[in-house]
Amino acid sequence: MKVCIIQPEYSTDYSRCDELFLKQLALLESCDESVDLIVLPESADEPCYSKTRELFELSVRKYNPPLLKACREAAKRCNAVVFFNGSFEFDSSFRNTTYAIDRSGEVVGMYFKQHLTPGEISVMKLDHEYTYEHGEPTVITIDGIRYGFLTCYDFYYYETFANMARYNLDIIIGCSHQRTDTHSALETMCQFCAYNCNSYVVRSSVSMGSDSPVGGGSMVVAPNGTVLVNMKSSVGTAYAEFDAAKKYYKPAGFGNPDSAHHEYTEKGRRPWKYRNGGSAIVRHDAIMPYPRVCAHRGFSTLAPENSMPAFGAAVALGAVEIEFDLWYTKDGEIVSIHDDRLDRVSDGEGFVYEHTYEELTKFDFGVKHSENLKGLRIVRFEDILKKFAGHTIMNIHIKTLTNDCEYDESLLQKIVDLIHKYDCEKYVYFMSGNDNLLRLAKRIAPHITLCCGAGDNPWEIVERAIELKCQKVQLFKPYFNQEMIDKAHEHNVICNVFWSNDPEEAKQFINMGIDTILSDDYYAVAQAVESIKVR
Repeated sequence: MKVCIIQPEYSTDYSRCDELFLKQLALLESCDESVDLIVLPESADEPCYSKTRELFELSVRKYNPPLLKACREAAKRCNAVVFFNGSFEFDSSFRNTTYAIDRSGEVVGMYFKQHLTPGEISVMKLDHEYTYEHGEPTVITIDGIRYGFLTCYDFYYYETFANMARYNLDIIIGCSHQRTDTHSALETMCQFCAYNCNSYVVRSSVSMGSDSPVGGGSMVVAPNGTVLVNMKSSVGTAYAEFDAAKKYYKPAGFGNPDSAHHEYTEKGRRPWKYRNGGSAIVRHDAIMPYPRVCAHRGFSTLAPENSMPAFGAAVALGAVEIEFDLWYTKDGEIVSIHDDRLDRVSDGEGFVYEHTYEELTKFDFGVKHSENLKGLRIVRFEDILKKFAGHTIMNIHIKTLTNDCEYDESLLQKIVDLIHKYDCEKYVYFMSGNDNLLRLAKRIAPHITLCCGAGDNPWEIVERAIELKCQKVQLFKPYFNQEMIDKAHEHNVICNVFWSNDPEEAKQFINMGIDTILSDDYYAVAQAVESIKVR
């Protein structure tokens, strides 16, 4: 197989768009029938940097149709497979898309970039809803060759490589920019990808200038990490020849047959040692849509409040948010229980903080809800994180003796450290009616979202939230009105309401502008809220 990579000149001067687009087409037209594969860079229909959404759309509408036409003609003229990246109009927006064109000039598949840069979302307003869904790597088979894909920012997410390797890819197409990385860094990334996936990497980018030490780096890398060609910052075309079926197999330890690198590492993989990942992971708090229903103390009409069965039932039924309470024990363990006393929800007596964790495990926290749950034990905060980190957003109510007492900094630090341990910072927020605790949390964990609770002055809750710079407020029924909701929203403060188990009341709250409703009867209220969203 003979591969041609095209590396056109790129500029931040938008007035050069026509000039550079024609030069790019000329490079494509220089390809002849000796090549089998042609790859162009990312955003080939945007030949110069677009500072605004308007300029971006102007480029796409002007250059995408002739580029697509030219690529289809090149595929037929050269009898080659062509890949280029541009924009694909989708549902009144655009997607960053790599087009696959077969030898007959037909578009036979598309790859949508999986990791969009912040600017692609906030400035260019590209469609990105699909990136929040679980999906398997895109594989397009043409003439028996299995192609996989990475686009620019995708190359930085090395955890993707282990998943791609499972699909036995022959060639990974990398339509890219990566305009601020050095040539050596780009080479390292491509070598790492090729070696981990046991696949050839064919990367096409843009030149930032013939003397530029960054950008460019269009290259072809073999599965063993050998760089067959690297254009660095030159402008033009480059070629490489290889057998796409030829893989790299290495010794896999004494007495073992040779294997691909990913096959060797798979035998010892320990996925629970990594960051949260996989199909069960949901959007984090900052990007999870509203309105929401938060399962208050878990699905507490179905199972004992603040228990693993209650949390598990809520999450299994689709709860994107759960709420629970945290107290501390005599020996400094963090446990989930609402009251400071034990007698309402267990067969124990006294205050939770008067007992060690070991003593608390002797009490039954299930029997008062149901004989079927007899023997249920108190839950540690760490147990909740182990099971549900990344699977739902957690509204964490940190309980205090009074609403004006000081909170032990070491205890709060322990809570923060556990959240970090389980990679859950983006999935939690602290709720409290104690202003001293909120100030402490702001100081030691400024990266964790804060929610102002009612405290002793529920009618002043919005003013307190604004003063304390909390991102959320938890209104307390019936101590709120429309004016408070509107004022909170004017200051970009999200409004929770505690609580509603009545579906019709929940609908009224949503119509008032409430963002999140806490409910003990999660399923019924969630269905009611969903019916509003559907309409």
